[in-house]
Amino acid sequence: MQIQINDVLRDYIEPLTEAERTALERSLLAEGCRDALVLWNDILVDGHNRYSICQQHGIPFKVTQNTTFQNMEDVMLWMIDNHLGRRSVSDFQRGVLALRQQEILAKRQEAEIERAKAEDAAIAPPDPENEEPAPPPKPKAKREDIARAARLSANTLGQIEKITRSATPELVEAVRAGTISINAAATVASLPEDDQKTAVAGGRKFLQQAAREIREQRAANRPPKAPREDPDHGHTGGYEASQHPAPLTETEVLRLEISQLKEKNAALRAENAELRERIAQLVEQ
Repeated sequence: MQIQINDVLRDYIEPLTEAERTALERSLLAEGCRDALVLWNDILVDGHNRYSICQQHGIPFKVTQNTTFQNMEDVMLWMIDNHLGRRSVSDFQRGVLALRQQEILAKRQEAEIERAKAEDAAIAPPDPENEEPAPPPKPKAKREDIARAARLSANTLGQIEKITRSATPELVEAVRAGTISINAAATVASLPEDDQKTAVAGGRKFLQQAAREIREQRAANRPPKAPREDPDHGHTGGYEASQHPAPLTETEVLRLEISQLKEKNAALRAENAELRERIAQLVEQ
């Protein structure tokens, strides 16, 4: 059988790091390919890295057919379940997979509702005068349930969703590499793309500092709590509301954050230039 590689399926799961691929290659060369590759007809579903290494070194391998798949979505859901069960998958990877699973299941649910409506209409066309209200849609899977299945908290899953929506590829790669935590990356992802790239270029400490300053700025610009209401003496507990400065808008906060990050970036560039000059002087001596 001529095994076919589907680019979408090959890239659906995050690729191995260079170190992971090297370890897998060493294992296959020493022990052979013990686990069978999974196929859907002639399309490779599971084992892309093993297949590539086996082809490269002429290592024999076995294949097995999964006959339960009906379409590409079945394949993707199986791949997601298969990887969510592996211990080596990081929290960020599990969150990304869980969100993909949620999206597929939601689309299927919507399609099922529309199919049921079409069948009902074909059997008994609706009478506008006696039309009964449509039954409420089935509840979608709750964020807490999806997070629990991925062994994550609902808050962490929400942060991962924000990263996948708003983060630049550079920031996403920093999360995958462990340079920045999921929590900090979700904060930095609120910055414009250019400022995200600048923060990533500054390295781990710069990213951590950027996330900390954004949180501090947001905390400083939260509107003050309303004073307590004393039923006998009116408002108590501090200055009158008119004495509090108006909080900055989110746009103003982001502009201020951008300005501060640019200043820090310029300072770092100047420091790097100074260090390079010192190194050059030492080399000449």
